[in-house]
Amino acid sequence: MSLLTTTTLLAGRIITAEDGHLPVDDNGQITTENPILPPMKELIPGSLASIIVFALLWKFAGPTIKKSFTDRTARIQKELDDSAAAKAAAEAEAERIRAAKGDIDSERSRLYAEADAQAEALLADGRVRIDNEVAALEARADAEIASAAGRSSDELRAEIARYASDAIDRVVDGTLDSSVHQDLIENYISNVGAGRGVSA
Repeated sequence: MSLLTTTTLLAGRIITAEDGHLPVDDNGQITTENPILPPMKELIPGSLASIIVFALLWKFAGPTIKKSFTDRTARIQKELDDSAAAKAAAEAEAERIRAAKGDIDSERSRLYAEADAQAEALLADGRVRIDNEVAALEARADAEIASAAGRSSDELRAEIARYASDAIDRVVDGTLDSSVHQDLIENYISNVGAGRGVSA
């Protein structure tokens, strides 16, 4: 049994032992002299019992209550500090993400610029190569055209010479008789022989 319960029971016994008889009215109901305050012989021991109870509560339960309030305050303060630290960490992380996003934007711009430069270089190189190939093809085509023209010209000359020779043979055969033909041959032979004699 606790000290508080024991004190309360003792105070109740003291009050009961002092007065064995209670005032009763005509109807048999217990009455008091003052409707607001209890009788003095009850007020004094009751007040003393209350003071004892409150003193014991203050002495024994007070430190526990105070400690619980202190612990609660410390726990709440720790939660507030943890919240502030978490908020600061979140803000730092958000700042890092914003900075990383800025880095991503600059990196994206740099990569786009490099890609554009590489594309321009490839296009310029392709244009130069195509121009060189076109120039080479044009030179080869011109050479082939000139060669074909030369061959055609030579073939045409040969063909004309052949036709002219055939035509001359026909004309000579048709216009010269055998005696004139014989005279021409002899003159040729004599001219060739005279030419040889002169050169000798």
